[in-house]
Amino acid sequence: MSRFSFNFLLSRRVLKDKGDRFSRPIVYLSVGGVSLGIVIMMIAIGVTAGYKQEIRNKVIAMGSHIRITHYDQNYSYEQVPINKESECILNLSQHPDVLQVQNYATKVGVIKTDDQVEGVVLKGVDETFSWDFFKKNIIQGDGFSTADTAPSNSIIISKRMSDKLQLKMGDKVRTYFVQDPPRQRSFTISGIYETGLPEYDNMFALVDLRHVQKLNDWNDSLVSGVEVLTRDYDKIDEIGDYIHHRIDYDLKAETIKQIYPEIFEWIALFDMNVAVLLIITTCVCLVTMMSIFFIIVLEQTQTIGILKTMGMRTRQVVGTFVLVAGDILLKGMLIGDAIALLLGFLQQKFHLVKLNPDTYYVEFVPIHFNWVHVLLLNAGVFAVCMAVLLIPAWVVSKKITPVNAVQFE
Repeated sequence: MSRFSFNFLLSRRVLKDKGDRFSRPIVYLSVGGVSLGIVIMMIAIGVTAGYKQEIRNKVIAMGSHIRITHYDQNYSYEQVPINKESECILNLSQHPDVLQVQNYATKVGVIKTDDQVEGVVLKGVDETFSWDFFKKNIIQGDGFSTADTAPSNSIIISKRMSDKLQLKMGDKVRTYFVQDPPRQRSFTISGIYETGLPEYDNMFALVDLRHVQKLNDWNDSLVSGVEVLTRDYDKIDEIGDYIHHRIDYDLKAETIKQIYPEIFEWIALFDMNVAVLLIITTCVCLVTMMSIFFIIVLEQTQTIGILKTMGMRTRQVVGTFVLVAGDILLKGMLIGDAIALLLGFLQQKFHLVKLNPDTYYVEFVPIHFNWVHVLLLNAGVFAVCMAVLLIPAWVVSKKITPVNAVQFE
């Protein structure tokens, strides 16, 4: 029989030794404590990942990953146009990490009803617009087609606008634009969206791109900018830098993180909070495991002395009790994983925990488990706890001599 097999069998015997041992309920409490710690850590990383993904997707649905505009100092929505048919723009789709290139144009105006006036930024889109991203935010109606010869008269407004102006699906919307000469357009509401982000919901409405081009007296090739969707969000900094250095000198490429730094800096704070929580919870698990370890060792002091008298080496004794602690730790982790995954599934399916969208931008707590992160978390906690337990295991085994251990009561 190998040394490991002997240590393993001996560790199982220690765990199953019920007798009059007072450590049995403490073992159960330790398993429960480790399980609770894993649940807290799993839910923390799941909620953080889900919340970051949800907010990020809302921002990208309205603004894509990378935006190309004219290189001027005008930060209003009345921008200097660019030519969407320039060679550098047309070549963007050839990059393997570019998913889609879409054109847009913006125009500032006001929506007027019988008793209300509200400012609005019309965002014109054409057949290149990715409705798959945006439709997740549409709560009533649907998108509109821009494939017809004549411009579509449909408009998609936010829920905040519809509530404030008391507008509903199918209503006519009169929009006015302050320019020389002043102009007016009428649209029909075909959809109502809600992102929960005031940066969008308070201002933007979607219309056919051709309406905005006519209002700006632009030809068909002129747009306010070009939006680029990438295949991998983690590469947007790299792709943004690549595009910025290959477009014309009078154009600039900005990632969504550069356009809305306050949103992404706020999201980045979640990682720091989760890191602190993980450290604290791991320390609690360590204290729990060390406590039960010392209790088991004290109960088995005579056993250690007998084993040493029979010629068992300190290294083998250490290995035996580390296996005992590892068994308890592993049981607690598996139970904690199961509970956390179940709670995460129930939250994803039924949205049990609600939030105030005016404060948190979402209506419920989003949760998303990345399996790589789950495996790394479990492996990290297990490795740290086992590594730390080696120290007291070695010290205790060294200090216990056969004569003192056999006399211990």
